[in-house]
Amino acid sequence: MSAPVHAPANATRHDLDALLRPRGIAVVGASASPDKAGHAMMQALDGFAGELYPVNPRGGTILGRTAVTSLGELPGPADLAVLVVPPQVVPGAIEEAAAAGVRAAVVCAGGFAESGPEGRALQERTVEAARRGGVRLLGPNTSGFMNPVDGVFANFMPAAAALRPGTVGIVAQSGGINLAIAFLLERAGIGLRLGVGLGNAVDVGFASMLDFFADDEATTAVGLHVEGVADGGALVAALRRVTARKPVVAFKVGRSDVGDFAKSHTGSLTGSYALTRAALAQAGAVVVDGLDELAAALQALRSVRLPAAPRSATGVAVLTGQAGPGLVIADTLGARGVRVPELAPATLDRLGDLLPPLTYQRNPVDTGRPSETFPDVLRLVAAEPGIDAVGVYALDEPGVLDPVAAVEGAAGRVLYATGGPAAAIERHRERLDRIGVPLYSSPGDLATGLAALVSDAAARAVVDALPGTAPHGTATPGTSTQTIGRDLDEDEAKTLFEAHGLRTMRRRAVADRAAAHEALDELGAPESPVVVKVLDAAVLHKSDVGGVHVGVRSHADLDAALDAIDRIDGTPQRRYLLEEQAPQGTELIVGGIRDAVFGPVVLLGLGGVGVELGGPGSEPALRLAPLSAERAAEMVDTLPAAVLDGFRGAPPVDRAALATTLLAVSDVLTQHHDVTEIDLNPVRVTARGPVVLDAVVVRTPEEENHDQHA
Repeated sequence: MSAPVHAPANATRHDLDALLRPRGIAVVGASASPDKAGHAMMQALDGFAGELYPVNPRGGTILGRTAVTSLGELPGPADLAVLVVPPQVVPGAIEEAAAAGVRAAVVCAGGFAESGPEGRALQERTVEAARRGGVRLLGPNTSGFMNPVDGVFANFMPAAAALRPGTVGIVAQSGGINLAIAFLLERAGIGLRLGVGLGNAVDVGFASMLDFFADDEATTAVGLHVEGVADGGALVAALRRVTARKPVVAFKVGRSDVGDFAKSHTGSLTGSYALTRAALAQAGAVVVDGLDELAAALQALRSVRLPAAPRSATGVAVLTGQAGPGLVIADTLGARGVRVPELAPATLDRLGDLLPPLTYQRNPVDTGRPSETFPDVLRLVAAEPGIDAVGVYALDEPGVLDPVAAVEGAAGRVLYATGGPAAAIERHRERLDRIGVPLYSSPGDLATGLAALVSDAAARAVVDALPGTAPHGTATPGTSTQTIGRDLDEDEAKTLFEAHGLRTMRRRAVADRAAAHEALDELGAPESPVVVKVLDAAVLHKSDVGGVHVGVRSHADLDAALDAIDRIDGTPQRRYLLEEQAPQGTELIVGGIRDAVFGPVVLLGLGGVGVELGGPGSEPALRLAPLSAERAAEMVDTLPAAVLDGFRGAPPVDRAALATTLLAVSDVLTQHHDVTEIDLNPVRVTARGPVVLDAVVVRTPEEENHDQHA
């Protein structure tokens, strides 16, 4: 991807006003032919309140406007040029635009970096022309943007001009997805503040748009569509700025192998699906699995935002007039890790006075059928101290229940869903919207909205350490100048982590067989079994080559192990590591990697038989470093409850000690710029806490490290 056009150092959202809120627009490549893209763009912009100038070398009249033959002939000022021209002429068109005083351009054509080396070179020329002329760029390879609030629809789809104004912003890597989300929201009765398709994002990208939305008072929630990320640090920093003020919902494509298609589509590789999702969530976004979920989550969060709180501390109540839909909602919430706690005895006593005795009332609360007591039931449930949000489902039965009267006393904490004729739902939606209560038409979407409220609150409950700080806030250089300096064998790697407070088993590193036999006696054999390993920094996977032997108790056993190690190819000088064998316990994997996009990343996952658990928490937890103490504790809590409490007779996890292990990996990664990978595998949970049984530290080759820091 080309280097971005750099905005001024004091850039604010107002630097994008020429692009997103222009006073005059020139459409370069405007056409009177209905089958041309330039005609569709003119149709979309036909209602623009400012000056609209068609530009076509042949002149003529387009939609009642006289076309000029070049940008140099504009009869008045234009802030924005929309370029609907072949890719080869784009650099020249940008130069001409800059000379005419244009300050921003939308480049619609494809055929740039997404198409191969020639397109990449063309994109570089485009970027350089914009940089020299001080022109902000959206695209190339984009269908444009829609701004219903300010009446600007620079998009190929004329029907987008009918989108209603609202408070939800969209930033999509794909122009088509930008439109798809906008129309999903439209069908849900939700207006759009601004929808932007980034395309190749050589200048205006995720960070620019997120900063715009962070400062924009007209925006209450933001939706992101992410295919690939070029600058993970900039994206994460911008997300943190905006999620501190308003919610963001993100959908990352790439669960299956679509990398080649995504590259051809936007010029970005999809990157690591799991890591990108983890980074988005850590930066405060609510991460969803599809566009329908994105729309449902935005529908909730544009009106309701709960106080920051851990997921385990947030309670949701479900109030339903029909048992079946209530069960669907509660089941979906449970699958997503949302607490639906039983109501307090005092609340249940009062509910018993308001509801028929045969209904289930502990939570979900089933009223049997909406009646005149429904509003009182809702107010009672919403007032429960352990309930932070309420999801209400009631079929629309004319004359039975007025939704507004039922929920107005709990607005700001309630999401409502109903079924019935579309016209009735629309009528209720408009009235509920006025008091800040989102209305859904299905139990599943209501559950998605409730889960989004909880996820958003949980995302803001953990304070992260920012890049350039140590876990406890001690200032460190933004890029550490420390290095490990040489390849470490297992003994040296364990010594490094012992200095960070981690536990290992007693061990001896020896250089010959005689010393190995002495070490065997020192470590307590035959009463205590010993593990014997090859000790060589170049052998990273010792078990694969016969370099690990457990249960060694006698000198004969030791000789057999040493003989096997001596037969390993490629080790010119044999050294051995003898170590006390650890007691049994659950095995975990703790590691770290220096990712090319997001930088240092820490991993916590299940090892051994723990991977058989499946379900929530069975996937490795990935978090960006440096970790704060709070973030390390949050990672520990992602482990399945069965592991945390003691799995198959194993001792429970010492949460604080395991968090210290994660912080140690974070420290080493962030403080040593030549470390590219750390593998503590396994870390065994014992009655005395987690013990590191193996440690690998991988460094960048010297020549590569020199190139990166020259």
